[in-house]
Amino acid sequence: MSDPFRQLASFLARAEQLLERIEPLLPPASPLPEWHLASAFRWRTRRGVGYLQPIARLPAIRLADLQDIDEQKARIDTNTRHFVAGQPANNVLLTGARGSGKSSLIKALLNEYAANGLRVIEVEKGDLTDLPDIVELTEGRPERFIIFCDDLSFDAGDARYKALKVVLDGSLAAPPENVLIYATSNRRHLMPEYFAENLESRRVGEEIHPGEAIEEKISLSERFGLWISFYPFDQDAYLNIVAHWLKAFGCRHDDIAAAERDALNWALERGSRSGRVAWQFARDWAGRHSGVLPVRPRRQRTKAAPTDAASATRKRPGNAP
Repeated sequence: MSDPFRQLASFLARAEQLLERIEPLLPPASPLPEWHLASAFRWRTRRGVGYLQPIARLPAIRLADLQDIDEQKARIDTNTRHFVAGQPANNVLLTGARGSGKSSLIKALLNEYAANGLRVIEVEKGDLTDLPDIVELTEGRPERFIIFCDDLSFDAGDARYKALKVVLDGSLAAPPENVLIYATSNRRHLMPEYFAENLESRRVGEEIHPGEAIEEKISLSERFGLWISFYPFDQDAYLNIVAHWLKAFGCRHDDIAAAERDALNWALERGSRSGRVAWQFARDWAGRHSGVLPVRPRRQRTKAAPTDAASATRKRPGNAP
């Protein structure tokens, strides 16, 4: 064997030995999702490896449990129904008052359409850079996936929003037909807006053109085809939500009427008449007046139904709006 070939063989042998030493130090490959275990998943990372963790127990809330947001409920329900049926549908941004039912709507939609193939993947803001990998896991699957980002907002200079922009509509690759993104936020444009940015606006004829900073912030929210706004509840709406949950906890009509004053004081102490506050009051009041905290609303174990299942397992009401 000539010297060049001998040197090459020696080099390859040393390289193979080096790779054998390095291989145990490399992170393992991401495990394939066990789609049959659940209808909801949470993206997790461990030692630098991302994976989908099945969520075994889901809130049993139904769309009918969400009171005084009929318009918002109808819009997102229609969009989701079209999506599950394989028809065109939009990414959704839910914005507005805290505790008004934004997140609960997503949970209720999953309970409504899980038997028809709907799956939800919850992704935290810190993991948004993994969105392309998450979407890749769903490629070719028969289910319909909603990637759920709760309480989404970005600080100035936060680059993670760019990963979200790419998945929404900013890549040469066509967006997947079986994936939508539903996000909730207290900000319509998802990023803080400063007065100084308005100074960048310029006037061209009779038109006002926003500056680059504002354009950049608007460009993200514009990638959501459906904007749904939520507003603070007035007193009547708040009491209506309280009554709904007290009834769900087994309280009688007379008890519900007697609880109104306490419900108003409860809201006054917390400075809010949100649906979440109403639900918390109902739990407290029903528990104190029955002597034992009611079992409802209870969380029940769920198992993913086949995509072609004939009917969904009906659950009893109960989750904080």
